[in-house]
Amino acid sequence: MSAHQNKYIKGRGAQINPDNHFSKTSKGADFDDLDPAEEEVGETKFIEVFPKSIVNKVGSPDIPMYYSMNPYQGCEHGCIYCYARPTHEYWGYSAGIDFERVVLVKKNAPELLRATLSKKKWDVHTIGLSGNTDCYQPIERKYGITRKLLEVCLEFRQPVSIITKNALIARDIDLLQELASLNLTAVSISLTTLKEELRRVLEPRTATSKRKLQIIEQLSQAGIPINVMLAPVIPALNDDEIFSVAKQVSEHGARTMHYQIVRLNGPNEAIFTDWVQQNFPDRADKVLNQLKEMYGGSVSSSRFKERMTGGGVLGTNIRRQFELARKRFSLNESFPKLRTDLFEVPNNQLRLF
Repeated sequence: MSAHQNKYIKGRGAQINPDNHFSKTSKGADFDDLDPAEEEVGETKFIEVFPKSIVNKVGSPDIPMYYSMNPYQGCEHGCIYCYARPTHEYWGYSAGIDFERVVLVKKNAPELLRATLSKKKWDVHTIGLSGNTDCYQPIERKYGITRKLLEVCLEFRQPVSIITKNALIARDIDLLQELASLNLTAVSISLTTLKEELRRVLEPRTATSKRKLQIIEQLSQAGIPINVMLAPVIPALNDDEIFSVAKQVSEHGARTMHYQIVRLNGPNEAIFTDWVQQNFPDRADKVLNQLKEMYGGSVSSSRFKERMTGGGVLGTNIRRQFELARKRFSLNESFPKLRTDLFEVPNNQLRLF
């Protein structure tokens, strides 16, 4: 079954809970106390978990990171388009509303990172924080796990890149500035739209568009390299903002800008379709049909590179607009390659060997 709410849930992206196609998979004893179907849909449940590892090697050739690290699973931001939604199914939950209201907190992440970096066989490459859900989502204010991870990276001189759409990153400017002075960090800020009425339904619990621009400026002035991700570009919703976003982020200090086309993998197709039909009934068919045009009759593609940029006439047009906007607003600067030669295991870690 797919649970559909009769009343639109403000402050949430997904409005349905599609069945988990791993429904026969047990959640395990750690989750026996929680049945998402019995929870109030407007509340968020946070569950502390203690995984055995925190750093994952990334094998996708079109994702520019060697390792990823995610202190949280699930994300309260509620971005309707989030490609990470299907990963929630592996934990026994739905990719829909559950992804936003059941967040797993990896409380032992800093200890795991320290142990990983202390291993003799550690192969030093940049770690992406986060590669899945936002490391600065609202609950980070309480737990501070991301800040602790950055402290470990600074201690080991471990290069770390960050992508976020939350203004909470400003809390850690002191650490980021020190890392940046050693060429050990760079930050990508995700800015999907300048239209606040669109942002409120597209990604309801993220920082406002105005606040994101302020963060870009604040980090840039602190000497931290800033890239902006116009991601995702959604035809008939925000594809008309390429030049306006480029102009604004350039004026606020961004060095580079990239984009991705929305990709509705797995259950995301049903979740997004329901959302766009409810919020934009006048253009829902246009949005979905233009996506299908870019992806050869589907709303997504699993082919590397194409799944990020789409194809066809519309995909080509968006790419050309983007190239022109980057050139016009000086957003073609090379993003720094972070240093790996400074890495060292602190002396107080020798006891771990």
